[in-house]
Amino acid sequence: MTTREVEHEITIAAPAPAVYRLLAEVTNWPRIFPPTIHVDQVERNGSEERIRIWATANGEAKNWTSRRELDPEALRITFRQEIPAPPVAAMGGTWIIEPLGEDASRVRLLHDYRAIDDDPHDLLWIEAAVDRNSRSELAALKKNVEFAHAAEEVTFSFEDTVLVDGSAKDVYAFVNEAHLWPERLPHVATVRLEEDTPGLQTLEMDTRAKDGSVHTTKSYRVTFPHHRIAYKQVTLPALMTLHTGQWTFTDTDEGVTATSQHTVTLNTDNIHTVLGPQATVTDARTYVHSALSTNSRATLTHAKAHAESRR
Repeated sequence: MTTREVEHEITIAAPAPAVYRLLAEVTNWPRIFPPTIHVDQVERNGSEERIRIWATANGEAKNWTSRRELDPEALRITFRQEIPAPPVAAMGGTWIIEPLGEDASRVRLLHDYRAIDDDPHDLLWIEAAVDRNSRSELAALKKNVEFAHAAEEVTFSFEDTVLVDGSAKDVYAFVNEAHLWPERLPHVATVRLEEDTPGLQTLEMDTRAKDGSVHTTKSYRVTFPHHRIAYKQVTLPALMTLHTGQWTFTDTDEGVTATSQHTVTLNTDNIHTVLGPQATVTDARTYVHSALSTNSRATLTHAKAHAESRR
């Protein structure tokens, strides 16, 4: 089997320990890396952890499990895909963060990989995917770390919750069955839902705003029957540079707690264009929060009615 090795690097205007921390906290990855849809920490044992990653490669959504070893002293993180997605036979590598003075660092991203049966076409496909994703990851890492302080002010999370007198399975089913939303939700005009890989959905939909205008959005969703659906929106409105979220359904003694959680980063460059020359960051935050909450609460209210009618 032919093992290919490749290295990408970038210089970041931030201290090496800060860069390491951002990479080590894997749940932040959907915020940092454009291809990453969702990450779960499956298990943790000292410096070793097992994580499951859902991401796009060459426009296709894939998922895999990796083992990571964290070395905060050496500022190194090694990773190895446990069960790679075809056509990859093996994939691993190392993040190496090297200090360049107090306020700068060099990040080196090493990969080694093999293709199933050494297929030349597949090797080219993997090479292209690794190259594209590595450049994208490093550029996003640089941007995210360097503007971390600015982004903290314009990144926020919130949630809406309803209590349902029904089963978590029925509430989950309502959110999972997005192809039925045009019949079930007044604010949804059309839906295109694909699920080529079980548990991994591509959701495109046209939604109606309060003013009657129609907006098209595309998201990738990862489903965990019957308790959670995580998603990342990839076509974003003008006021957002990031939108991720989760629907969670929890059985309690009182009933099912159904929650819609959002994390958003505002696009400050577009605030005046969208909301007018006098608009502030606070105005934009209120506007985005209200728009997302309105749709979430509508969906949760209809899901509650659906689940309670099936009791």
